Amino acid sequence: MAAVVDVEKCTGCETCVDECPVEAISMKNDKAVISDECVDCGACVDACPAEAIALE
Repeated sequence: MAAVVDVEKCTGCETCVDECPVEAISMKNDKAVISDECVDCGACVDACPAEAIALE
């Protein structure tokens, strides 16, 4: 499984950045980007108010 951002839904609120325990999420062009350091914990999925992140 991997966390994936739906850039169409991402509002750039940065909530996921603050919630990520391993600092694997950054912002690029006002959209969340998840790096290879992601441990697939799902914290960002639960935190995203726009439901723009999913574990696939």
